[in-house]
Amino acid sequence: MDVVLLLISLFGGLGIFLYGMKMMGDGLENAAGDKLKGIFDKITSNPVKGILTGAIVTAVIQSSSATTVMVVGFVNAGLMNLFQAAAVIMGANIGTTITAQIISFKFDAIAPLFLAIGAAMVLFAKNRKAREIGNIVLGFGILFLGLELMSAAMSPLAESDFFKNLIIRLKGHTILGLLLGMVMTAVIQSSSASTGILVALASTGSLPFEIAVPILFGCNIGTCVTALIASIGTSKTARKAALIHLFFNVIGSLMFIPFVGQFTALVTWISPGTTGADVQRQIANAHTIFNIINTFILVWFIKYLVALVNFIIPGDDEREEMGLKYIDERLLETPVIAFGQTTNEIIRMATKAKENLELAMKGFNENSDTLIKKAYENERLINLLDNDITKFLVKLSNSELGEEQKSLVGAYFHAVNDIERIGDHAENIADLASEKITKGLQFSEEAMKELMGMYNYTINSLELSIECFKEFNKEKASSVRGIEERIDSLEKELRNSHINRLNAGVCNATVGTIFLDIISNFERIGDHAVNIAEIITEA
Repeated sequence: MDVVLLLISLFGGLGIFLYGMKMMGDGLENAAGDKLKGIFDKITSNPVKGILTGAIVTAVIQSSSATTVMVVGFVNAGLMNLFQAAAVIMGANIGTTITAQIISFKFDAIAPLFLAIGAAMVLFAKNRKAREIGNIVLGFGILFLGLELMSAAMSPLAESDFFKNLIIRLKGHTILGLLLGMVMTAVIQSSSASTGILVALASTGSLPFEIAVPILFGCNIGTCVTALIASIGTSKTARKAALIHLFFNVIGSLMFIPFVGQFTALVTWISPGTTGADVQRQIANAHTIFNIINTFILVWFIKYLVALVNFIIPGDDEREEMGLKYIDERLLETPVIAFGQTTNEIIRMATKAKENLELAMKGFNENSDTLIKKAYENERLINLLDNDITKFLVKLSNSELGEEQKSLVGAYFHAVNDIERIGDHAENIADLASEKITKGLQFSEEAMKELMGMYNYTINSLELSIECFKEFNKEKASSVRGIEERIDSLEKELRNSHINRLNAGVCNATVGTIFLDIISNFERIGDHAVNIAEIITEA
């Protein structure tokens, strides 16, 4: 019965610890906002930048598993190559050690103060940023509360003969310790939580540091399970990225095993002592030093790691244009990043709609069936993106986003709908161009000049609207409104002008109908362009 109570208390404390870690990570993530969102956009093939990116993002979101799953998502979407992915994964391993460093300091006594301040800020602060900071502080307090509960649950182990004998058996059996850490982390799916358990156990004085070191090595391998699971059903390249994560940690751990004695001596030299608090610091430092050294050594062998996974999983993916490019459900692990990628996907969809209008009008001018066929293909992609982005937005709106971004997600639903309607109007113009070609219709020079004049205003309004969406720029939104008003007045002017040509017998009735339908579609496109610009800036 004592064992059952111990396990209940341990897992209860672990649950509170994980919740506090997630709450603190979510608060940091939402407080960082656009800065975090922009970090991944700046990744280059420079491995140093990749490592820094992985370390910073993981330190913020408090989970190397989440970062690696994100990387798998980026690779699956074709936004990151394997060289970049390898560097980010290495950095993530360094960033995850921040949690161990935080919990190794004795903040237990003042944890209630963090809980009180954090709760007050979350409940009473009116400013969004202040509430996010409150979440960070409250999460910090909850994390230490969970750690204290785990320590209290495991304190009887210090007097347990069974546990003492188990520790004695582990001494000198490095591989056994490695396997224990690997299984423990694979089950919990968080190396930070596994390290937290080791720190809590060390605080009771029942875990010698030399026993903890091989378990730590195993924790680094066990955390790869999350990324491997996330890579199931993805592209070849994404599966290769998950394998790089596994090989990096396995090779690092195997590389250190022959020198575990020297490594232990190095860490105890940096942070000497034998008390529970000393061992806590040693575990945190060992976790950090191991990952820094491992990264420093293996960063020079990234190309060989890539060659190894290419050998195991041969061939490249045939990327198709027909589908999502920037978003992947794995990115929902980190809503701020997912939000940024959704913005990129919507911009891509809007650009496709603009291109479709250009193709339709060029096909109309040049009597080109090829261009009209291309416009129809583009319209299929736009409809597909409309469906997939909307589904993703539903999931994103239910994730833990900040209030500002949640309001923008609401605006994104409307923007996607407006873009889809622009695509429909471009398809209408392609239909009219096809009718013109089939019937061999001729438009007067004056009619063509008027159409192109209105078309130029329409394209301009679309370009400005897309820029406005990218930048959330209110000035550009007012410019789109000004162009849209000019398009409205042009539609009336051209309608009257064409009726006069019909009356004068310059154009026949069929040509007249097509002309009026085209300018009507231009006018509707202008309306949707201004909707996109104004919805986003108002949100």
